[in-house]
This record gives sequence, structure tokens and C-alpha cells, in this order.
Amino acid sequence: MINNIACIVVTYNRKELLKQNLDALLNQSYNKFDILIIDNNSNDGTFSYIKNYLNLERISYINTNKNLGGAGGFQYGIKIALEKKYDYLWLMDDDSIPLKDSLLKLIDFAEKNPNYGFLCSRVIWKDGSLCKMNIPRTDLTTLLNTSDVDNKVPVLMGTFVSFFVSKKVIEKVGLPIKEFFIWADDLEFSRRISKNYPSYYIGSSVVLHKCASNNGADIVSDSYSRINRYFYAYRNETYLYKKEGVKGYFHLIGRFPYHILRVLFLSKDHKKDRLKQIIKGTFNGIVFNPKIEY
Repeated sequence: MINNIACIVVTYNRKELLKQNLDALLNQSYNKFDILIIDNNSNDGTFSYIKNYLNLERISYINTNKNLGGAGGFQYGIKIALEKKYDYLWLMDDDSIPLKDSLLKLIDFAEKNPNYGFLCSRVIWKDGSLCKMNIPRTDLTTLLNTSDVDNKVPVLMGTFVSFFVSKKVIEKVGLPIKEFFIWADDLEFSRRISKNYPSYYIGSSVVLHKCASNNGADIVSDSYSRINRYFYAYRNETYLYKKEGVKGYFHLIGRFPYHILRVLFLSKDHKKDRLKQIIKGTFNGIVFNPKIEY
């Protein structure tokens, strides 16, 4: 049986959801793993709220002392896990609620198929439907199209909501890029892995993602208070696609005007500011070239 596993949970100001996450992790049918909580310097009393959990030997709490974003938090956590000599890592956000046998299903597949790169779970939303932001990609731009929970499907990209990977693979491809800060860091990291190893969606491993809505991220309709974060989305995805060569650049050439037109015709307010984030992020992404750490 695969063991020496660390579950890395990145959290920021969501103490109630983090508690639900920890309860679900402690209730796993396969429980031979440790939990590393990576706190991006929460100011909502997270530490005090979960301090009773920290009496358990399996759980470690690490405060980064500043908000590194999701990308920086996961890179930070992976570094610590590798320094602690864990052989396998299970990555997830603080609003991820794995079902009782989520990890067991991943391990069952991993033991029978040891040459995998990464494994990702079936992620559902609060109403039981597929969580739109966590559907893996089977191609550069194609989302997985399946409702069969038992499917085991090759994929190219997955998200950090129940993402299983080994130390061996990370040593080969490097760490997630902390400079991404938020958005697409998991897509880029998983794509780097799938270029080197076959990777899979394990539909029988199910995780509930308690994100606020199931509409996905969309600059056209998102609230104005969240607009600035779309700079990272367009910059990071431009970096991701340009690494795919000619096919990636063709996608970007078609994508850019399409997103501009969607804002012009469909956004109800602040069109100028929404367009600014698309343009600024895309052009920054063309020259964006962060160093991959190993």
C-alpha cells in the first residue's frame, strides 16, 4: 500500500470551511497520511479556530507570514513536504471536502498504474453537479466530457482540488510557479507533468468543492470588486498557451478578440476596466517568463 503521504491544504481567511475540510480528511477510510495546513497569513482568527486540531500528531500548521496567493502557498507547502521526506502529496484548497473514500480510490489506481504523472478526482459542487472550474482538460482547450463516476480517463490538465502526485514526478518537472499568484498555476503545473507522464482523472474519487458559485470565473459577469484579479488569469493563461508552440499561439490569436467582444457586447458595467485587465494581462503574459524552481 502506498504510504508516507502528506495532504497539503492551502487556506486564507476561510476558517469555517477549513474546519469542514479537516473533518473530512480525518474521516477518510484510508487514514495513513499527514496534513500540512499552509496558512497564507489569515487575519480571521484561523489559528485559534482550529487550534484543537493541532494537538493531533498528524496535523501541522505553517503560517507563511504573508499572502503568497494560491500558487505561492502550494509551492511553499510542497517544498516543506519534500523537506520532510514525504513521497506522495495530495493537494487541495481549504474549501475542498473529500468524500470518505476519495483518497483510497486514488491510491488504488496509483498502485496498479505506478507510472502515472498526476491523478485528479471528480469534483462536484454543492448541488451535486460537476464543479465547472475543476473539470480537467483532455486537450489544450477541451474539457473532459463525462458523467460516468467510474471512468478513468487520460487528461492533460487538472486543478488543485484533490490532486495526487509523487515526489519522483516533482523532482523531474519542478515546483509550481509561485509568481502566478492566483489562477492557472495548477493548469500549468499539471501540463508540465502530462508532457512527461500519462495522467488521469479518477471519476470514482469524489470531492465536494464548496466554492461560492458554480458559474466559473468570467470577467464579463463577475463583480467589479474582483476585476483586478483577472490580470493574473489572462497573464498566466497566456504564458500557459505560448508554451504549447504554434497551436497555443493560434488559440491565443482567436481567444483575445473573442474575449474583447464578449465584454463589449455582454458586460453590463465597467466595460473599460474589464477590457483593461484583458489587454494588460495578455500582453504581460507574452513577456512573462518566471523561472521554474526545482
